[in-house]
Amino acid sequence: MVSESNKTVNLGTSGVSFEDVISVARHDAKVVITPEAIAAIAKTRTYIDEYAAGGVPVYGVSTGFGALANRHIDVKDRTQLQKSLIRSHAAGVGPAVEREVVRALLFLRLRTMTSGRTGVRVEVAQIYADFLNAGITPVVPEFGSLGCSGDLAPLSHCALAMMGEGVVHDASGKEMPSLDAMKAAGITPIELEAKEGLALINGTDGMLGMLIMACADLYQLCTVSDITAAMSIEGLLGTDRVFAPDLHTPLRPQIGQAVSAANIYAMLRGSGIVASHLENDSRVQDAYSLRCAPQVAGAVRDTVDYASTIASRELQSSIDNPVVLPDGRVESNGNFHGAPVAYVLDFLAIAAADLGSIAERRTDRMLDQHRSSGLPPFLANDPGVDSGLMIAQYTQAGLVSENKRLATPASVDSIPSSAMQEDHVSMGWSAARKLRKVVENLSRILAIELVTSARAIEFRKEFTPAPATANVVKELRKVVGGVGPDRFLSPELEAAVTLVQSGKVVEAAKAVVKELR
Repeated sequence: MVSESNKTVNLGTSGVSFEDVISVARHDAKVVITPEAIAAIAKTRTYIDEYAAGGVPVYGVSTGFGALANRHIDVKDRTQLQKSLIRSHAAGVGPAVEREVVRALLFLRLRTMTSGRTGVRVEVAQIYADFLNAGITPVVPEFGSLGCSGDLAPLSHCALAMMGEGVVHDASGKEMPSLDAMKAAGITPIELEAKEGLALINGTDGMLGMLIMACADLYQLCTVSDITAAMSIEGLLGTDRVFAPDLHTPLRPQIGQAVSAANIYAMLRGSGIVASHLENDSRVQDAYSLRCAPQVAGAVRDTVDYASTIASRELQSSIDNPVVLPDGRVESNGNFHGAPVAYVLDFLAIAAADLGSIAERRTDRMLDQHRSSGLPPFLANDPGVDSGLMIAQYTQAGLVSENKRLATPASVDSIPSSAMQEDHVSMGWSAARKLRKVVENLSRILAIELVTSARAIEFRKEFTPAPATANVVKELRKVVGGVGPDRFLSPELEAAVTLVQSGKVVEAAKAVVKELR
């Protein structure tokens, strides 16, 4: 979510980093194929050329695909075989997926090509780099992938564009025929040869790209959640004692929990509001949504760490079928199956949905005069005349409910395809698509808690908030007004969402708490 300056990503034969993927997908970093990768691609291609000229059946080179794998294809028909594969498999429907998703898709498929295991020519890899560097984005419909054999339909729409067919968006975002955009950029359409069509579509690249971006966003949103939790605790006259270090790692060595507890503890450091009631507070314990904030947010952090581990392994992988081995053998395999990625995409949706759920409970508590330790009903300026933030919680509750629905795993489903040849599929693309919505909704849920907790803190006029929370409130007040008569609320909530997604909430907190993670 946080923008960065453009850079150049060099693609060799080894894997790439999360930062590389984010830089290319979101920030238009340039891509360069290294001499090492060019040599590896060229060497592997010699094996494919030898098979293409011979009579030994090789899947994807001299045979049909999927359930048609037993059909031998004459040499004269093999170029048409590759073209037909792409045209027939570019069968997606629905609205176009986001530009950053398609750029990640292109980049990750190119990364697999540069591993030297796919058997494509150097020219094919280069045209993918050319598209990325020219800012040309193929139009990829949302529906079409079963996550096995890889993201076939989305990748086919990308490959189709490289052939000068189909529709793209140019660098300015204008939709046009691919051939027109290529001409304007000085790019010549590719004529696919033996195996190349198959090599361009047999990958987990779409779901992996969305997983990497979701992990990056959720790391930031976990920190935002710690910040808004601290603000809610302050606004509700909660205690900071339960976040002390000796109550976490020594007693329960969960890594994420310790990080979140330390964040909240540091955010509340120096709070006059918290200090005001520590000695004479009759309450024994705060509600779970306050007291257990680090246990929930920490578990989310650990889940993101695990998902990142799976994604990192996938970034080191060469996903293709068949694959060209270093000794020249061309072997069929099942590495295109998206199960490893699909499972963690679903896991993240569950965790992120719960993080939003506990945030909504804190918001509701601040708006209920019977549970808010003296705050006015709905934090209204003149309760009765004004409704305050009453309906903001409705909106938040609707988002939480939507996320709970989206947390239903996609990867438990499988609908056989290709005449039962592909009789078990991962549904990883669907898991990725719904996770993107969960993450987007979570940023909105936390933005509403941010608006609510800031107002609750300001109602504690007789005491001074912690320097860190005060700085976050100050940043929020640049775009969202404080306590006052009711006004059009939707634009203020949207402004808060933008603030969360931009990274400015975390920046404001880190300006005071340098160690915030």
